[in-house]
Amino acid sequence: MVGIKAYGAYVPIYRLSRAEITKIWGAPPAKGEKAVANYDEDAISMAVEAARDCLSGIDPRSIDAVYFASASSPYKEKLAASIIAAALDLRPDTITADFSSSLRGATIALKTAADVVKGGTAKNILVCAGECRLGPANGDLEKTLGDGAAAFIVGDTNVAVSFEDSYAIYNEALDTWRNEGELFVRAWEERFVRDAVYTDVMKAVGAGILQKTKLTAKDIAKVVAYGPDSRTQQGMMRGFGFDPAQIQDTLIDTIGNTGSALLPMMLVGALEEAKAGDKILCLGYGDGGDALVMQVTDEIGKIGNKRGIKRHVESKMVLPTYGKYIRFRKLMQMDEPRRPDAIPVSVPDMYRKREQVYRLHGSKCKRCGKEAYPVQKVCTNIDCRAHNEYDIIPFSSKTGEIVTYTQDMLFAAIDPPTTVCVVDFEGGARSSFDMTDRDPETMQVGMTVEFTFRKIYEVKGVHNYFWKIRPVRC
Repeated sequence: MVGIKAYGAYVPIYRLSRAEITKIWGAPPAKGEKAVANYDEDAISMAVEAARDCLSGIDPRSIDAVYFASASSPYKEKLAASIIAAALDLRPDTITADFSSSLRGATIALKTAADVVKGGTAKNILVCAGECRLGPANGDLEKTLGDGAAAFIVGDTNVAVSFEDSYAIYNEALDTWRNEGELFVRAWEERFVRDAVYTDVMKAVGAGILQKTKLTAKDIAKVVAYGPDSRTQQGMMRGFGFDPAQIQDTLIDTIGNTGSALLPMMLVGALEEAKAGDKILCLGYGDGGDALVMQVTDEIGKIGNKRGIKRHVESKMVLPTYGKYIRFRKLMQMDEPRRPDAIPVSVPDMYRKREQVYRLHGSKCKRCGKEAYPVQKVCTNIDCRAHNEYDIIPFSSKTGEIVTYTQDMLFAAIDPPTTVCVVDFEGGARSSFDMTDRDPETMQVGMTVEFTFRKIYEVKGVHNYFWKIRPVRC
């Protein structure tokens, strides 16, 4: 049996009200809100967060491959899955692959992972999807596009959701697209996309899988179907005989359209409520369609406590102004700070320190057990001071307590004040880290914090990633 062994998701903590967007442009108020990635987040960093949620309680060294799906990867020519694998501290021989440029990249990746596991090439494949897409100002896409990520482990043991069957079609049509060098997603006229392209594809792929499997709507506990909006999605699914209780929420009103990550995030939401015996139908869309029939097993109750969709949706902070969103996404020429230019990234230095930077490796003294970050060749315990007697240990899963902090309003920050904290971690290590996703008004000594993988800055096309701390979420 091959299928999903674990799942995880990530939704950025910030939300932007659609009414706030329409108010700027003098348009009628729009309902709902969308999730907005922080200024230091992108498709890669969010995929790492979803994968960490998926891997909680699971040995990362058991993963044989990482597949990453995204239409908004920061790099046009560089394997993003390798960055994700490094941040997750996976084995060096882990296979990495990107599935890019398609809204159904994640469903293609899931099907590919299932085929690879069936073929015996790998035992456990981590499939993750992350999106951070932009729509042009004063348009529908600006209001509807949201940010987020989801992740699954596909394997052949302890399967919680088995893959039963699949069906796929391709369809060549320009509905949404983005050309080389362009910042914003383009879209053709809404009615044409909805009433012609989307309708044709979903009817064909839905009818195809039902005919192939001899299933009817009453055999399905939940249908997880991509849709440009909730109304269109539900109308299409009702045409197949599904009633509203069977149709999974699109998340568009609360998170937004997260592109290739939308269907996986919806699937996580469905699995949070699923029970053994449920049959789930997934219908993906984008230059064609994918259909996946899944069966929930008794193992679903053993997946464990994940932050998933529900807890992430409930954990949020509201962006107070549209201007802050503009600043986060760097959509306007802002007044430059009266400071020296950013120091260029040293690629050789990044490579030499990759274990401490991406994997967040520290040291643990073999003699007294004192831990340290970064790696210390001499034990920091004054009563020990052992020399070159240490083991390498990961720090990214640790929590800590703030010892002291500073908030700097003068520093050239996108989201001032810049918050820097000295933190005591489990095991005795003490180090300083930048803090993100925080409310400056609620900062206090003794606050418990956790690590999060973020983009520090980008200079000359190099995205410099590292770890920050944040208040423990959810």
